[in-house]
Order: sequence, then C-alpha cells, then structure tokens
Amino acid sequence: MELTTLGWNPEFEKAFAALAREGRFPARVAAEHKHAYVLFSEEGELVGEVVGRLLKRGPRSELPAVGDWVVAGWRRGDRARVDIHAVLPRRTRFSRRAAGEREEEQVVAANIDFVFLVSGLDADFSPRRMERYLALVEASGARPVIVLNKTDLCRDRQEREARVRALAGEAVPVCWVSALRGEGIEALAPYLRPGSTVALLGSSGVGKSTLANRLLGEERQATAATRTEDGKGRHTTTRRELLLLPNGGLLIDTPGMRELQLWRSAREGLLAVFPEIVELARSCRFRDCRHEAEPGCAVRAAVQAGALAADRFRAFCKLREELESLEAVGGRRRRRHAPKLPGRRIMRG
Repeated sequence: MELTTLGWNPEFEKAFAALAREGRFPARVAAEHKHAYVLFSEEGELVGEVVGRLLKRGPRSELPAVGDWVVAGWRRGDRARVDIHAVLPRRTRFSRRAAGEREEEQVVAANIDFVFLVSGLDADFSPRRMERYLALVEASGARPVIVLNKTDLCRDRQEREARVRALAGEAVPVCWVSALRGEGIEALAPYLRPGSTVALLGSSGVGKSTLANRLLGEERQATAATRTEDGKGRHTTTRRELLLLPNGGLLIDTPGMRELQLWRSAREGLLAVFPEIVELARSCRFRDCRHEAEPGCAVRAAVQAGALAADRFRAFCKLREELESLEAVGGRRRRRHAPKLPGRRIMRG
C-alpha cells in the first residue's frame, strides 16, 4: 500500500520525522480490537499492540483511534506483529462523551476530511438528532455533508428539504440518495477522491452499511431491515473500520449511535449550527443574556414573533445546557487535580 493512497501528506511526514527511529515506520489504524489494532502500511496489513508510554494510565483519547497515523516498529523476534510507539498529531478528530458514568472523551474517528451525516427519510427522520451531529462535526475540523438516504421512501421531499435547510443553512452540502437502489450515488463522488477520508455517521437503521456496500462495489458490510412500525434500525456494524474504496478513497464505517453525547470541544460547533441565534443575541440588552427571563432579550422576542422557530430555540437550549454541565464537571476536575504551585503561601484571616 502506498502511503499517499492511505492519506499520507507532508504534515504527517514532518510529524513522523521528529519521532522516527531505526526500524520504525508509519502506519494507519484501520480497526480497533480489545487489545490490538489492524494497521495499513507500506508493509501491508499488520496487527499491532500499544507499548511504552502509551500503555501508561492516561486519557483514553490519547490511545490510537481508527484513522490515526501511528509510529510502528517490528516486534523483536516476531515478523507477524508490530509495536505501536506513538500516535501522530491528529489533523481532525470527531469526539463524543464516552458511554458510561465517567466523564471521558472518546475519539470516534481521526484525520477525516469529510463526514457523511446519513439520515433516513423514513419514520426515523429526526432534525433534532441532525443538529446534535452537526455540532460535533463542526467542532471536529472535518467538513460535514448531509446524506439523506432512502429517497424511495420519501413522500414529501420539498417539506423535508425545507426542514434540513433550516438547520444546516446553505453552506453544508445536502445529497439525496437511495443506497438500496443505487440512485444519487454520483453526488458523493467529489468527496471520495483518492487519499481523501470520509466517515459515515448516523443512527442505526439509516442505511450506512448499505451505502458503504454501494461505494465498495460489493456486499462486504452486514445489513438488516429496519422495524416497519417506527423505522428504527438494528445494529449491524459492530466496530469502526477504515475501508479502501476502489477509486482510491478511504471510508470509515461506524456503528449506529442513537445516543450521541456532546464533548467539551463542541462549543464552537454549537455556535456554528445555530448562527441565527448567535446573531439575534447581539441585540439582547445584556451581553451575558441566557435568553431565559432577562428583560430585553432579542432571542425570546424573535420566538414570540414567530421569526425564530420555538423547537429550534428549545433544541439550542438543550444542547447548551448539556455542554455547560459537561464543562462544569471538567472544570472542577481540573481544579481538583491541579498541581500545587511551588513557594505559594497560604494567607489566613
């Protein structure tokens, strides 16, 4: 495999040069298992394990994720496995709050150029979920592309298009496809250039695996029918995986994520997804207006006048509260674990 085909560029070359040692080489993470990683490299497809400093207890986000470039080296006396010594700086990263009670970042995919936000046009169509995804993608550094799948099941395309445009604006591309029938797939071609990495994101049942198979040109990813009563899907993709496309592009397929919790990095993304609220807030009487009960609030006035949709405003408030709660917990943890300053006196009374 040629490195440029895998997305290698001068930026990664420079980062690798600072960590290069004899016998070590760059590789890209294609899949993650419990204790090992599948890697793509000029040496072919390899299996690697983390060693050295990466093994020390630290943030989960510092471990390799699918799409990462790593520094690998042959394990002594073993030509079947390699050691992973370091992770190169990420150009982009799509992160969410990890599942469970611990407040921890999970890197879903790294070094992606475009994110296909796949949404089904059936009973499970959800603009609110799309806003949440957009906020995280905008914060990742990658470019979002909304892919509306199952056009064969859409009875009111004009209404759906208006709802999507209301939340995505004109800057975010929107592609209409039927992965099952192969219709509209050509609209995705500009984003699947050789060496370019695209991640598929969306909840279960939106057709990500069917779309992946269509782009791969073969039935490689498992698929399953959605429930007819509510359009909700069944999990068929069980892990994130980097796939090589026939045209030279790279595709990261991900399991469906119905519960996608924000991470602290989503603040800028949230503002990018709700630009009309940001603009209205400039006219509020108070600079720190929270648009709750303050007098002279331009945002609430717009809602009352019908200039700003009430459900859109409620969605913004919900995401803002979730993000602020996460930031508050993180702030307390950072203060609690902050190192003591040398020579600092404690003043009493």
